[in-house]
Amino acid sequence: MNSKVQVLTVAGNDCDGSAGMPADLHAFFISGVYGMGILTAAVAGNSYEISDQVLMPTEFIDHQFAALKKDFKIAATKTGMLGTSAVIKCFHRNFAPESFGKLVVDPVIITKHGNFLLDNEAYDDFVKLIIPMADVITPNAFEAQTLSGVEIESRESMMTSAKRLQELGAKNVIVKGKHENPTQEKVEDLVLKADGSYQWLSMPYVSTERLNGTGDVFSAVITAEIAKGNDLFTAAEIAKNVVYDSISKPIIVGHRHGPINLWNAHSK
Repeated sequence: MNSKVQVLTVAGNDCDGSAGMPADLHAFFISGVYGMGILTAAVAGNSYEISDQVLMPTEFIDHQFAALKKDFKIAATKTGMLGTSAVIKCFHRNFAPESFGKLVVDPVIITKHGNFLLDNEAYDDFVKLIIPMADVITPNAFEAQTLSGVEIESRESMMTSAKRLQELGAKNVIVKGKHENPTQEKVEDLVLKADGSYQWLSMPYVSTERLNGTGDVFSAVITAEIAKGNDLFTAAEIAKNVVYDSISKPIIVGHRHGPINLWNAHSK
């Protein structure tokens, strides 16, 4: 019998394949696990823009959870775009660790340009309901700043922000460093475990516009590696390497903000 580690993403679908559920499933594939997806939304977009989106009815999301719970042995789950208060509450009532494993939360709440993706009610519900469920939360610097109220400008402030997220209920926290300054030489991420131990991950800065899906892939690889039994430090290091390998040799797909090159990571 060929038993395969099974993992799940609860996310939106980007029709151009660069981010959201497609990126998660690509990352699961190169990580050697079997990936499933519960669809929360569908986005019409390309490398230039997002032009429209449709949210899934919560009753349909309920049915997706029920269908998977009945049949599969899921070792770990990650969240992506939840979008609304109704979907956040739907996830909260359906998710159970005994059915869906460890939970990795990728907090898709704000863009790198500071645009909120959740209204006030949904944001409050995300903080109150989703963060305390997280075995691991993986905010980028902008998300970490928003959730913690701590301006991130140094290693010390990243640590303060991560500890604040633990106070909000997350067990383990990974704060991803900023990568917006073309003069910076490296990008550093902080991995803070529930027991207080921590690790810094560092990779050279890569100047490229082809970055779509980096956050999705990072958290998806962590989900896959945790499902396979790796500890968080190992999982985060593998994910960091995958992202670096994927952006360091861009592929020309689309015209502007294109997808990352998972083929390069997969060939390592």
